[in-house]
Amino acid sequence: MTREPAASATPPRNQLLVDTLRGIEIGLLWLDGEARVRHANDIACAWLGAEPAALQGTALFELVQGCAPAEWQALRAGGGALRIALAAPGQPRRVVEARASTVHGEEEGLTALMLLPIDDLLEAEAIDELQREVLEAVALGRPLRAVLDLLCRRVEALAPDVTCSVLLIEKDGTVTPGAAPSLPTTYTEALRGMPVGPRAGSCGTAAWRREPVEVTDILADPLWSDFLALQPLIGMRACWSSPIIALNGEVVATFALYYKEPRSAPPFHRRMVQACVPLCRVALQHEDNRVEIERLAYFDPLTHLPNRRLFSDRARQTLQLALRSGGTGALLLLDIDRFKTTNDSLGHSAGDDLLRGAARRLLRDAGEGTTVARLGGDEFVALLPRCGPVEAMHVAERLRGALGEPMRVAGLQLQVSASIGISLFPQDAAELEPLLKNAEMAMYEAKRGGRGNSRFFTRAMNDVVAQRMQMESALREAVAARRLDVHYQPKIRLDRPGCAGAEALVRWTDPVLGAVPPDRFIALAEECGLVGEIDAWVLEAALAQLAQWRRAGVPVPSVSVNVSALRLRQDDVPAHVRRLLAQHALPAGALVLEVTERVMLSDDERTRLDLGTLREMGVRLSIDDFGTGYSSLGYLRRLPVDELKLDKSFVHDLERDAGGRALAMAVIGIGQALDLDVVAEGVETEGQRRILADAGCGVAQGWAFAPALPAAALADWLRGPGVAWCGTAGSTAPSAA
Repeated sequence: MTREPAASATPPRNQLLVDTLRGIEIGLLWLDGEARVRHANDIACAWLGAEPAALQGTALFELVQGCAPAEWQALRAGGGALRIALAAPGQPRRVVEARASTVHGEEEGLTALMLLPIDDLLEAEAIDELQREVLEAVALGRPLRAVLDLLCRRVEALAPDVTCSVLLIEKDGTVTPGAAPSLPTTYTEALRGMPVGPRAGSCGTAAWRREPVEVTDILADPLWSDFLALQPLIGMRACWSSPIIALNGEVVATFALYYKEPRSAPPFHRRMVQACVPLCRVALQHEDNRVEIERLAYFDPLTHLPNRRLFSDRARQTLQLALRSGGTGALLLLDIDRFKTTNDSLGHSAGDDLLRGAARRLLRDAGEGTTVARLGGDEFVALLPRCGPVEAMHVAERLRGALGEPMRVAGLQLQVSASIGISLFPQDAAELEPLLKNAEMAMYEAKRGGRGNSRFFTRAMNDVVAQRMQMESALREAVAARRLDVHYQPKIRLDRPGCAGAEALVRWTDPVLGAVPPDRFIALAEECGLVGEIDAWVLEAALAQLAQWRRAGVPVPSVSVNVSALRLRQDDVPAHVRRLLAQHALPAGALVLEVTERVMLSDDERTRLDLGTLREMGVRLSIDDFGTGYSSLGYLRRLPVDELKLDKSFVHDLERDAGGRALAMAVIGIGQALDLDVVAEGVETEGQRRILADAGCGVAQGWAFAPALPAAALADWLRGPGVAWCGTAGSTAPSAA
């Protein structure tokens, strides 16, 4: 049985195509060889704002913008795409993407032009361009408010029905206008200082809630009830605000869109806000970074005072202004006394607390208009404009008084003092660097005066510094070239004739400076760090000389050599001594090392261990200048000591001062009680020698016997005048005659 064909459920092919083209959101124009419209679908007619009959015969170039005849021919011949704008009267400008395709069929010679809507693409490109411009402005370092103003203007250009604003949220929870180029200044200034809160309009509430707040009708929304008086200033009826939340979680700003009519934000505006909120965050973070970098570059991180760089900038401006106007000024350089001791004993954290406390007090009491800065370490500076010498001294005394108030540090009440150097502008110097240098010289003079003092710079200080620099340079050259000399002063027995040894004393004669007194260049060597090198060289020279004397039969049983605290801290003295003794085949007892009481009582563990090691080796230890430091029977019993040297200040007044004589006798008695040798220094008269001998002092040295002599001269002295003192076994000391 043959079945009849069923009725087709599919419309005719041409009808299906027509229905499909009518339903899709693509505009279609069929154009002849002269680019005139032959057919158009409904979408194309709607976009062009014309009926199909009206479009018939119209040239493409009259209907669109951005497509000239040459571009049309290229599009028609090569394919590809062209972005064009539809020029429809009374219609919003619409940009579309045009693609061409040749028609094959009944109407040969026609070209189908497809018009594809690209609104989303254009909006995305516009947002991308906005982001690029703003990020470029941030990267170029434009000021924050300029960046935010650019952002608002670009948003308003892309959305002409929008008015844009950025409000900054301060640390105290109030708002500050950031950018609002199209809002009245009277309105934005009225917002300044207002607090955020649960009913603080769109922006204040968004910051409070930490989430976007969209008010579609300002006049009807309770969030604006407290701000309705401001509404006439702007004439806006809707506002959508989003909070800007920083990386640390703080709300730092709000970004808002205003509308003149009650409404909600359309999708494009919402996409713009999604892009603008991160841009605001980037701009604000960049500003925070810039401020932090500036703080690190110009402010001391510990005290938050200006650092040397910022102080120099400010000071130079102040000095230049004063120079032009004939003004005066003063510069105060302050150094906290004994800060290193506090830092080392209590720890760096306590030292930092002390510096912070000092900075607060200086800032508090320096006076209005004074620039206070920390130059580094425990050194502060204050620049006083329009200030004469009397006022400068008053300020210095006030600052020293402020620092002198008890300060609690590390659980202790500390009494802090400062030494202050003062230089005056313009009489001492007209520029900052010499002014600082002069104040530094005055400050060191204040320290030499006993600390806790203030000193004005004087021209004489320049001479002293120049001489010191000349001497330091010459001393460094002499040490490097081994141009120092070692002289030896004999140590004479008082209980019987004999030489107990010789003390090695360094001497320096410079070709230009001449003979430089030891108290001058040794003190300089300690200040500039040369004393350790000098000590080591003197030890080597003295032991080599002792070995030579022994080979020559010169009766010097031992040499005494001074060793400084710096050398004991920095060098391995026991190893050096052991090597030298072995090198010269000398017994350890032939060496006496003289150290001060301060070194003996040092808290330095290495120093204590090294002194113990030297004593175990057999090297004898002597306390130099005994009686001028922290003498006590307690520490003498505990320390590895063999000898006490009675300081020459006690010996000098033996014949005239009963009190001084009593002190000398006490020291000799201490030595006898503890079975220690006592050596008197600086013996110059027969009367002094006799008193010491009668008191039981065993050994003396000084000009009464012989000065410090070169090695060859000492050997001659021992064979000549020294025989009277050293003699041979059984000889006696000379009489007073």
